[in-house]
Amino acid sequence: MTKDIDALEGEKWFPLENDFEEEIKEYWGPWGVSSEVSQLRAVLMRRPGEEVDDFSFEEVRFRAPVSAEKMREDHDRLADFYRENGVEVFYVKKQRPDRPNAFFMRDLMFMTPQGAIIGRPAIPSRRGEERYVAEALARLGVPIIKTINGGGIFEGANAMWIDRKTAILASGARGNKEGLEQVQIELERQGVEDFIYMQIPYGHAHIDGILNMAREDLAIVHAPQVPYDVCAALKNKGIEIIEAPSRTEAKETMGINFVAIKPGLVVQPQGNPRCREVLEKKGVKVLTVEIFELLKGWGGIHCATAFLKRD
Repeated sequence: MTKDIDALEGEKWFPLENDFEEEIKEYWGPWGVSSEVSQLRAVLMRRPGEEVDDFSFEEVRFRAPVSAEKMREDHDRLADFYRENGVEVFYVKKQRPDRPNAFFMRDLMFMTPQGAIIGRPAIPSRRGEERYVAEALARLGVPIIKTINGGGIFEGANAMWIDRKTAILASGARGNKEGLEQVQIELERQGVEDFIYMQIPYGHAHIDGILNMAREDLAIVHAPQVPYDVCAALKNKGIEIIEAPSRTEAKETMGINFVAIKPGLVVQPQGNPRCREVLEKKGVKVLTVEIFELLKGWGGIHCATAFLKRD
């Protein structure tokens, strides 16, 4: 007679099948971004450290020699502005000592509703900065959902949110096809349905130097450098396009390279009166911060700021 052996019991549990975005706040923290203009709550920055104390400005393509002390003063002024406007400021506290561009934080990550995509910088003088951004994010509890790998090249300033379902992805010297494909796959996984593809012209690095959003329905562009198809796609979404009236301000003093604190309120580098005027004529309130020393690195306020949380 066959002996009766009790069956092993089942585990008696089943997985919680919900979307990661629904629980990120509970298990990770109040992180997430799907807009360039909604209320800004938290940012990640790198205060210039020892990496700016002694370096060749020509080798890293700064426009002129810099004062490390003045760079830090500029950076502190910007961080203080954020705090005064209700934005929490976090820092990348450690960085390679040979990377003076590391304060340009937007290039090193791109924030999504479910976490950060860590970039892979294009040029040798910046490659490796991203490791320390990943360390800072892990310390804060910000999920890292993707690190660009393989042959991919992608810098966070070559992606821009238009709305929760729409993003611009830009190729050029700082982003190749493989890198953008990796980003697109992650964004599609999160429900992005519409991609506006943009090619950055030779002589420019990123989207935010030639196109930026001041409100959900208002964008400013450096007209000679933004492809017609991009402007047409934005107009088809009901976004009004205004043009930067000064090439000098667009290229030299970073009049387009601002950050929206909330819809219709932006912080712009000081010294851009003509760009400020066209924005104000459209009802945008423009506040300014002096960052003349930081501008010597060919980047502005948007370049120096990685968003962590927007409402």
